[in-house]
Amino acid sequence: MVGQTVRMGAGAEGPVREPEQIGSRDLTTWPTRLGRLLVTAGAELGRRLPWVGRLYGWSTANVAFVVFAGLALGVAVALTRAAAEVYQAVTDHNGISTIDQPVLDAAVGQRTPRLDEAVTWFTDIGGPVGMPVLVAVVVGLLALRWRTWLPVVVTVVAAAGSLLMTIATKGLAARARPPVALAVPPYESSPSFPSGHTLNATVLTAVVVYLLLLRSTATWHRVLAVLAGLVFVVAMGLSRVFLGHHWLTDVVAGWALGLAWALAVITAHRLFLTLRPRDEGRGADPRPG
Repeated sequence: MVGQTVRMGAGAEGPVREPEQIGSRDLTTWPTRLGRLLVTAGAELGRRLPWVGRLYGWSTANVAFVVFAGLALGVAVALTRAAAEVYQAVTDHNGISTIDQPVLDAAVGQRTPRLDEAVTWFTDIGGPVGMPVLVAVVVGLLALRWRTWLPVVVTVVAAAGSLLMTIATKGLAARARPPVALAVPPYESSPSFPSGHTLNATVLTAVVVYLLLLRSTATWHRVLAVLAGLVFVVAMGLSRVFLGHHWLTDVVAGWALGLAWALAVITAHRLFLTLRPRDEGRGADPRPG
């Protein structure tokens, strides 16, 4: 679990502490009432579910991480489905002529064979093969370099939730994609709302940037990581519209839902960091077997 901060490899010399701040921002400090309520609830949850810790060897911090992430995923899926229903009701009345069609028409007017080829190459990076491979390589390198399972665990949780949200919403909205006559091949046939490329790219990029921020000591490193992530996510979404594979509102929904889930995963990790010292103070093993 997240608490697996022990060094990786046979030559391990001892535990590696996960960073608990980004710059001067202490991630274990919760200035809002809601944040403090989450910490209290997490601690109480671990106290009331001691059998979970005994069964899996987890600390209170690990139990809180898993339960909060699970509950957040349930809420995220419910909100995703609600967003699909609201969207469907709106489009039933207003159609797509107000925003989506004019934006797509403008994109079609900017196309050239060479630009189409370049954008297609880029959008494939965010596809069901390209994005997982890219993130797996990056996260694997981070885990090996930092000698901690943190990048792997957080990314797997984020990716699983992102996939579930995409599947749940597409099946409910069942929105048709833009006409094939206005799209650049290869064509796609799955439902259009929301953009899976955009949602998954937003989630995974946000989590990777968060992981990088945890280890970055220079301010310009952090600024560069945030800007690079933002440019990548925005460009990925716009590439879907440019190629005629999605309507603009599909992409906007992907950005919003992806960011919401990424923030939930990051909050779950912050909750773990906050509760971990309490476990160590009681002599609990923060590293599940």
